[in-house]
Amino acid sequence: MPEPLLDVLDVSLSFRGLKALDALSFSVTRGEICALIGPNGAGKSSVLNILNGVYRADGGAIVFDGGRLGQIRPVTAARRGIGRTFQHAALFGGLSVRDNVLAGLSRKSRTTLLDDALGLPRARAETRGCLAAADEILGFLDLAPHRDRLVSTLPYGLQKRVDLGRALIAKPKLLLLDEPMAGMNGEEKRAMARFIRSARDTLGTTIVLIEHDIGVVLGLSDHVVVLDYGRKVGDGPPSQVRSDPAVIAAYLGKPQ
Repeated sequence: MPEPLLDVLDVSLSFRGLKALDALSFSVTRGEICALIGPNGAGKSSVLNILNGVYRADGGAIVFDGGRLGQIRPVTAARRGIGRTFQHAALFGGLSVRDNVLAGLSRKSRTTLLDDALGLPRARAETRGCLAAADEILGFLDLAPHRDRLVSTLPYGLQKRVDLGRALIAKPKLLLLDEPMAGMNGEEKRAMARFIRSARDTLGTTIVLIEHDIGVVLGLSDHVVVLDYGRKVGDGPPSQVRSDPAVIAAYLGKPQ
């Protein structure tokens, strides 16, 4: 049986007495695309915020890559191999596409500002490696023609792709995508789905994503976890989840 990369075990979270997550448990197998779905307020973003250290769970445990994750900060999560994008990409509009992607390596730098200022060989070598990694990701995402453009001049769909590149450049073991297709038209969604699938197939990245377009979810995901008011009401392959009466009642509205 495939090995789980992530186990969420009885995780709970409350805000001023209101439960955002209630004893939530699910597993994500290494190398799969897992979608979290559910109505607004179901707790989906709270799950991602706990996994990358933005929130601290009230109870339960998270096991990642064979070890307990514990109470971490985002910088620790990044160093452990957990990448993240947000619904609204916080790109640097005044920087180029390449420089925005390079920003994804800021937490992995091994050289100091003094090394850079003195132009030491190790700093120069790291810079060459970072530039090569950025160019590789730009090629992977078909962004190479836009490498030197200011990111603010790109269409929305390409900006979201730059955000994906900024997360992928650090080679995360687990990539958390918060509504990566929000606001996109059909063509942009199909392109983004293709790149997400390629990140799994080519780069070996395990992915947990939040997405409201149920058609995209059913076509892209290997595994779907359905939340409603912080509780899990569905968990399984898309073919199983789409016909589950509890899921239909909570989210889908009618059988697909």
